[in-house]
Amino acid sequence: MSSPVPPLPSSGNFIASIRDTARSLRQAEHITIPESSIRRLLLSPAFTRTYHRISTTSHGLALPLNFPSPLSELNLLSLLSLLNIASGYRIPLHQQTGRGAWDSIRAFVFGLYLTSSTGDVDDLLSAKGMMNIGDSKIAELLGVSLHTERPHETISGVTVGEVGGPGWELTQLLKRLMNETGAMLLNGGYKDLGGFVVEALQEGDKVARQKGEEAAAEVVLERLVRAIPGFQDMAEVNGQPIYCFKKALFLINGVNIRFGSKSPPPFPVPRTSHIPVFTDNVLPSILIHLGVINLSTASSSLSSLFPNAGSEESLASLLAEATEPPATGDKRTPRPKRIPHDGPVLTTDQAYILRAAAIDACELIVEYAHSMDAAELRELGLEWIKEITLPDLDTWIWAVAKDREDYRKLERFVLRDTVFF
Repeated sequence: MSSPVPPLPSSGNFIASIRDTARSLRQAEHITIPESSIRRLLLSPAFTRTYHRISTTSHGLALPLNFPSPLSELNLLSLLSLLNIASGYRIPLHQQTGRGAWDSIRAFVFGLYLTSSTGDVDDLLSAKGMMNIGDSKIAELLGVSLHTERPHETISGVTVGEVGGPGWELTQLLKRLMNETGAMLLNGGYKDLGGFVVEALQEGDKVARQKGEEAAAEVVLERLVRAIPGFQDMAEVNGQPIYCFKKALFLINGVNIRFGSKSPPPFPVPRTSHIPVFTDNVLPSILIHLGVINLSTASSSLSSLFPNAGSEESLASLLAEATEPPATGDKRTPRPKRIPHDGPVLTTDQAYILRAAAIDACELIVEYAHSMDAAELRELGLEWIKEITLPDLDTWIWAVAKDREDYRKLERFVLRDTVFF
């Protein structure tokens, strides 16, 4: 069952609304973020010996494609961000495609690109192509089945195939995102999503020249969220609004990652070091396992979700240096693929509560890091901790979840039927 939807934040307050509502909801649900746990994480070998290696990775946005123009790459990056969902279908995707959620969506978007011809009537990356794409094409490019099998009602040993199952469910979510966004773009006179995003970037740049460079991300975020339903990641939980806007923030930061180092950049690039994290199911789940998000004082419906997380025994192992070679970053060690286990299945409200806790936890981690004693950090050779940023912290949490075999085994919560993560 979906949660009630609050009104959009007032103009100019989209980023502030994310921080404010996340903290309010987290506190209202009696979820704590102990300073001692933050400090323990920041000074742990698990953090200090991996942060530089994996926090500045491209977050999977280094696309192995030859683009005819920067706008073409921006269009694909924008679509990839819009379609960055499927976390709840991680297990069936592993079973059907051999890939996890993010890799499956990346492969799907690559397929859209490789089967499209710019300017052609069949260009699936255009607004018209997005509006008209159907089930079978999505399922074909995603590599999933639109059918499920069940035993015949009367004939023993015979199975019957019928439309349905996780592949079909995910296909419907992707089709909804593409169809409604394509229709919006066409109605607004835009050829594709990249054209709309460029306009938002240019508008943000104009405001930033008047109000300072941090204003650009605010303007772009508001423009994206107001126009596109697939970016309106928000809900009302127990009478309290919560705004996450995960995919829109991910896109803005992606623009910075892909185009910020080019001189000159092909279009305005917002500064993103100050924006909130891109909360999904990975960030809260990992922060719970690492003892930063403490559910023990929350309601029983929340405190029972991860019964073995945060114990002294598990933290001693998880916060120590990894005992096996890394799986990500510059020193990769190929490992046999194993189908992971799903974590607890949550309601929409529960998911928003934990995602809010992750937003606030990351704010508090960065605040604490910046306030640490410089002399102490200098003595430890960790002066750089005072300079960590929210997007890099987000990347570290997301990447470290794949970097260590023991972290890969940690349960992540599951929410299906969502177009937001």
